[in-house]
Amino acid sequence: MLKWFECEEENRQNIISSKIRLARNWSEYVFPAKLSKEESLEMVKRLCEGLADLGEQDGNQYETTYLEDLSELDRRALKERRVLNASVLSRKAPMALMVSEKEDISLVFNGTDHIRIQALSTGLHLQELLKTANEVDDFINARFSYAFDEKYGYLTSFPTNVGTGMRASVMVHLPSLSLGKKFSSVLTNMGRFGVSIRGAYGEGRENYGSIFEVTNQKTMGQTEKELADLVGKVAQQLNDQENQVRALTLKNHKLEREDEVYKSYGVLKYARRLTMKEAMTYLSQLMAGITDGLIKPDNSCSIYRLMLGIQTANLQKLSDRPLGKEELDVARAAYLRRELLELG
Repeated sequence: MLKWFECEEENRQNIISSKIRLARNWSEYVFPAKLSKEESLEMVKRLCEGLADLGEQDGNQYETTYLEDLSELDRRALKERRVLNASVLSRKAPMALMVSEKEDISLVFNGTDHIRIQALSTGLHLQELLKTANEVDDFINARFSYAFDEKYGYLTSFPTNVGTGMRASVMVHLPSLSLGKKFSSVLTNMGRFGVSIRGAYGEGRENYGSIFEVTNQKTMGQTEKELADLVGKVAQQLNDQENQVRALTLKNHKLEREDEVYKSYGVLKYARRLTMKEAMTYLSQLMAGITDGLIKPDNSCSIYRLMLGIQTANLQKLSDRPLGKEELDVARAAYLRRELLELG
């Protein structure tokens, strides 16, 4: 079965993916930071056993793993694929992961909060993901009572998550818009709507791949649906502005754009060594070229899948031995030569 990020969106735009994350805590236990190791183990075991039949409810196949049983490399690879986050990787306490076969639905037990529910998809589908996450949420809450306050909502380890406990986020590809002098003011204006926008692979002009993540800043004062709508509308606005800039460039400099895209494809297809910055930059240019119809691969091609595949840990997992920096650059180029589709 394909992973969620290997599926190409039919209506190919600049919106790469959507994510809904819910933070919940079990009322029987104190927050994770205050739990002893014994209490953590007990809670995680009870959650794993109590939710073992989740797949019978939603039709997915889940694999449950204690994170201490995973290698450091496997954990970092899961972070690169957005299943785990940095705060989970840095924790030393007992934790467990339930993840679907497609990696589109996952539960983390005893991370920053007792339970983290996450749903992912390609494209802009926040409301559908919210429905999926809420169904999992209801299934869990029917068995484990949540820490909830009538005035404040769901209680979480960090005050910034109290209320809905929800983070909605969208990954947007903005290679042309982000080069403009007014881009920083665009981000500032979007912030006034109650969202934050940051580079997914670095800040400012060092954001390799020109991919940005839009997410809600507040979790109180609005419903989950309203927050998801807000994030979706801002992502769509950025998408529309990117298209306007690109349309103008295509009108006035189409040959230059085509030349840039085909050169990027040529380097990716034939290079023998590529740094992360080089590979992400060329893949970004290729992604834009495919979206604009300037270049046509033989079959549908998820460029984002390739962007995940060339990340250090996922690339390292393909090797039978540890690789140094230069060896990783060689392996990255070999991976892209192998995986990049031929042109139609």
